[in-house]
Amino acid sequence: MQNLIDPAILFFIFGVLAGTVKSNLEIPPAISRFLSLYLLMALGLKGGFALSQSGLTANVGISLAAAVGLAIVIPLIGYTILRRFVSGFDAAAVAATYGSVSAVTFVTAVQFLENQDIAYGGHMAAAMALMESPAIILAVVFANSLRQKAAKGAVASVDGTPAPKNGVSVGKILHESFTDGAQLLLLGAMAIGMITGDEGKSAMQPFSVDLFKGMLAFFLLDMGLMAARNLPQVKGKSPVLVAYAIVGPMVHATMALGLAFLLNLSAGDGALLMVLAASASYIAVPAVLRYALPEANPSLYFGLSLGITFPLNIVFGIPIYVAVAQGVLM
Repeated sequence: MQNLIDPAILFFIFGVLAGTVKSNLEIPPAISRFLSLYLLMALGLKGGFALSQSGLTANVGISLAAAVGLAIVIPLIGYTILRRFVSGFDAAAVAATYGSVSAVTFVTAVQFLENQDIAYGGHMAAAMALMESPAIILAVVFANSLRQKAAKGAVASVDGTPAPKNGVSVGKILHESFTDGAQLLLLGAMAIGMITGDEGKSAMQPFSVDLFKGMLAFFLLDMGLMAARNLPQVKGKSPVLVAYAIVGPMVHATMALGLAFLLNLSAGDGALLMVLAASASYIAVPAVLRYALPEANPSLYFGLSLGITFPLNIVFGIPIYVAVAQGVLM
């Protein structure tokens, strides 16, 4: 319950309530975009400063490898299960959404750990960046496979040439994933933090530390408004999909906990790995899927992730994952 009296979480809940009563309160898109970039930059700097002290150790490599492994396994499992209940394209889109990560959920979890004085590795910010792309690539592979099967079954055109295949290039998706502005800002800030070390940390203290809590609260207010306005999209959806949006993250977090236990990760790193595995993307993946998988229904994957999973993780999931990680990994 301590999480519920945190100002940032209360602003999120306030945003949900304001959106539910259809208030005209809103954060201009440009300001919302700035807040998002600020949080990523501050998070990258924090991670870089921490890495400048700890260095790139074997444990860091193991944690990053575990994160990438989860980012591949989770969408594969999700697609296999969901294809039994929805179309292949919708299954690929939802699996990609839940196989990727939410930066805001991760940032909120980092703040929660700091409030509880629980140590964590700065490299976990890099883990977040690495976990964003594999699910998108897999979704494109799934979609291209479905299109090829459809093309083979299509009737040939009048002149006898095969029907065209409207696949999306995996190379193009890779390029856009790794050159995305938010991704580059996070990794660039981390590199700058590593290079500048303690001197950079002191210089950036007013920006990356003192302002962080307030900026996070403001951004979570906006996220609360968005969550409330996207919740109606979930109405009428299959109970199986709604159950997946609730139970799936818990299963994914359990997978991450088991992996953290086997790899002997710290409680802080294990908790963040659980948060990453349990989160679902509502910005990067939907933006790519709109043109990479136009056959999928955006209200399905966007509504589930932002309307159900994101609020549950922010309000209840993070403190539960941290408590479980402390009990199992310490």
